[in-house]
Amino acid sequence: MGINNQNKRNKGKFIIIDGPDCSGKGILFDGLQKYALEKGKKIFDLEEYTKKHEFFPEPEELFEYDIIFSSEPTYVGIGKVLREEIIKHNSRHYSAFDTALFYSLDRMILYRRLIIPLLEKGKLIIQGRGITSSVAYQPIQAEPLELDIVLGFEGNNLAIQHAPDLLVILDAKPEFVMDRMKKRKKQDQSIFDKYEFQKNLYERYMSDWFKKLFEEHGSKVVYLDMNRTEEQEIADAINIVAPYIGRK
Repeated sequence: MGINNQNKRNKGKFIIIDGPDCSGKGILFDGLQKYALEKGKKIFDLEEYTKKHEFFPEPEELFEYDIIFSSEPTYVGIGKVLREEIIKHNSRHYSAFDTALFYSLDRMILYRRLIIPLLEKGKLIIQGRGITSSVAYQPIQAEPLELDIVLGFEGNNLAIQHAPDLLVILDAKPEFVMDRMKKRKKQDQSIFDKYEFQKNLYERYMSDWFKKLFEEHGSKVVYLDMNRTEEQEIADAINIVAPYIGRK
């Protein structure tokens, strides 16, 4: 895959924060939202909106906001089915191909509906997970799935052409992740909540080829140590993202 500068033609900036399950994305999002508000930025939480209303807003409704906080999979339509059926522990045993296809369809709608129009409007989007998750997860699901197949799905191809300007990978070791899974109040019962899977997943996120893939598409890739206190993790996340948020 060669370098593609599609995302560089956008007026806005796109940040993806990704990593293994329970690596601390929620903690960082809370800290970044608080920081953005302190800087006088007007923010919109797309995840909370879709959880409440169960539909997407029109892009024009978000043009007044400085920063949009987003997440994948979505909580609308295909994303909701993905969360509640495809990746949930059950007896249906959906394949890695099925899972990757659903993620790609959910992503295609999100990008066409909101991500691309908002970037073209000059907005800053900070998102938890994205095409990065599909690259890490689906090829090592229950059965092997070639990465080229994953990237060949239309929604994934669209997303890689709009790769993030900044990709923050959360360095959370599998032992740390499994401990957090046991302690969380709400159990997701995801098919990915197994130590061996998390071990393989961690190796993929931290690999040179993973970093190179996104650098070749114009992303700046940084790693954030998530094996420390929440205060330290949030402070470092703010230092990384602050230049994109800007001043008052």
